[in-house]
Amino acid sequence: MAKEFTESNFEELLQNNVVVVADFWAEWCGPCRMITPIVEELASAYEGKVLIGKVNVDEEGDLATKYGIRNIPTVLFFKNGQIVDKQVGAAGKNVFEDKINALL
Repeated sequence: MAKEFTESNFEELLQNNVVVVADFWAEWCGPCRMITPIVEELASAYEGKVLIGKVNVDEEGDLATKYGIRNIPTVLFFKNGQIVDKQVGAAGKNVFEDKINALL
């Protein structure tokens, strides 16, 4: 299951030196709802190897602003605490898997 990322836990999670995947989304966003099952599947498939979670931009606006999120869904890929890739807009599961596998 995808973890809920908030302003209070996000920076700490980035310092764990693992690959972190953060899905910036909102409940009212149709494309966000389209990729939710994919994000959940990936969270299960990569459990223990990659930390995958979701950031609700309506509840965590400061976090979205900090990372320059202008469109949702936006999925950011972090390695060693740094953004190394991103996906703006909905995409297929294979796109996310390819990006994750490239970081492992």
